Amino acid sequence: MWRRARPVAEYGAALALLVVAWWYASGPMGMPRYLLPSPQATVAALWAMAVDGTLWPHLWFTLRNILLGLGIGALAGIAGAYLLYRLPRLSTVLDGPLVVLQTAPKIALAPLFVVWFGLGLAAKLVLIFSLVFFPVLVGALAGFRGIDSRLHDLSRLLRLTPLQRFFQIDMRAAMPGIFVGLKIGAVQALVGAVLAEWISGSNGLGYLMTFAAATYKTPLLFGAVLLTSIFGIALHAALSAIESNVLAWKAQDGR
Repeated sequence: MWRRARPVAEYGAALALLVVAWWYASGPMGMPRYLLPSPQATVAALWAMAVDGTLWPHLWFTLRNILLGLGIGALAGIAGAYLLYRLPRLSTVLDGPLVVLQTAPKIALAPLFVVWFGLGLAAKLVLIFSLVFFPVLVGALAGFRGIDSRLHDLSRLLRLTPLQRFFQIDMRAAMPGIFVGLKIGAVQALVGAVLAEWISGSNGLGYLMTFAAATYKTPLLFGAVLLTSIFGIALHAALSAIESNVLAWKAQDGR
């Protein structure tokens, strides 16, 4: 139980320490409120929006985009990694182009995505997908390539079909690498969602940041940043909990 709750406790302790430092800087240290609002003022700004109901659509909009982009990018990354794993020659041919695509600055390409796909959901999902796909691809490919060849010999002895081998051997053995990619991809999905809303749109936490900055509502700006950090912590904690359950066999083998 402690092993499962430990990530949440660690994230909570880190967040609490950050809030204490924030309170000290905005209170006893005496930083101007227009530069650094107090935690109380920030929470009050968020609470006012929560009470009048204007906060929830923004939260849901950002969360929906993150989950959609992360899900699509993760599925594509795992499928692409397995294809490269099963076809080594294809992997040799595509390694160079994939590296070039990975090094392309996605943040700089974000305005182009808006031009190509418009101001709607498509441009946002394409940006999130581009940030999620490569970390998951790399993590999953490392997981697949690290599979013990004796497991494949066993699959042939058991006469498993390709589909059975994929789900019963390959996916299970590659899960540690896949979760590494998913954790990185989740953070990237959050960054992509906020960035996309920042550039275009009238909903989401990214929009709240631009609106608050343009209207000099510093408490609201810090509140949107705080909610973004909480989203990131929640995503990482959720993936860690899922990883602990899925890879329970690995912990047992370690004992």
